[in-house]
Amino acid sequence: MRVAFAGTPEFALPALAALLAQHSVVGVLTQPDRPRGRGQKLAASPVKLAALASQLPLAQPQTLSSPAARAQLEAWRAQVLVVVAYGLILPREVLVLPPLGCINIHASLLPRWRGAAPIQRAILAGDTETGVTIMQMDSGLDTGPVLLQRRLAISAGHASGSLHAALSTLGASALLEALEGLAAGTLRASPQPLEGVTYAPKIGKAEARIDWSRDALEIERQIRAFNPWPVAQTALDGEPLRILEARAEPAAIQPEKVDKSDHPGAIIAVHDDFMRVRCGRGCLRVTQVQRPGRRPVAVRDYSHSVALAGRRLG
Repeated sequence: MRVAFAGTPEFALPALAALLAQHSVVGVLTQPDRPRGRGQKLAASPVKLAALASQLPLAQPQTLSSPAARAQLEAWRAQVLVVVAYGLILPREVLVLPPLGCINIHASLLPRWRGAAPIQRAILAGDTETGVTIMQMDSGLDTGPVLLQRRLAISAGHASGSLHAALSTLGASALLEALEGLAAGTLRASPQPLEGVTYAPKIGKAEARIDWSRDALEIERQIRAFNPWPVAQTALDGEPLRILEARAEPAAIQPEKVDKSDHPGAIIAVHDDFMRVRCGRGCLRVTQVQRPGRRPVAVRDYSHSVALAGRRLG
């Protein structure tokens, strides 16, 4: 099948690799180079680098709203356009251009978590299951009919980074299955249910600030959801401190008596592998942190250089 591909971040790479292995990728759309890093130098997207490495035709339009911007896509004569985290809105003229339409991989079980940050929002909400949806795109925000879905359990060990990797791999295999069904005429899209619609707005850095008055389990989810970006953050005596790994303490476990007078954020005790922090409800076992300009370290190593017991985070 002649396939055009539109994508930008790392999440899209497994899908592009899968297409290259089984289909004819006739061209790649990705966003224009953007300033990145401390020096704000222009940098290519991961998809652009992959396309160049495979010597694929490449286009980086600022928009697809004009005929001139769509000219390259039309010239590729693709049977289908596969879209994975592209980042640009597709106008109706693009949606109807390929004979088989535009197919999207979305990292949730639609209609739950439509929008920009479905992986982080699923973890924050305490969902026990997520997955990928292969969708026939329409003009709405992740509202198109569903071709197929594949499910994945969310474990307590999943942070956004590891769940991102698992879903990108799952999405690539589901995409190939969907394209096979479309080509054979055996796969039909079904409208999304009207019930169960939720939205996953883009993550903001302000959400990364830890409020220690909250429940320990909620804070644990915040830490997992924001690893590797923007990373949950608190402070110790005015110095920012990132929290990369932590687990809520089971209610039945009480290694020391908790003083009810301890304020949320108080470091109750420091053990070999974690520091125990009082929350509004329950306690959190923090195991990995990062100081400004330093590499992430285990709390064991952090406690060797900084006195922690009896101090307060926040």
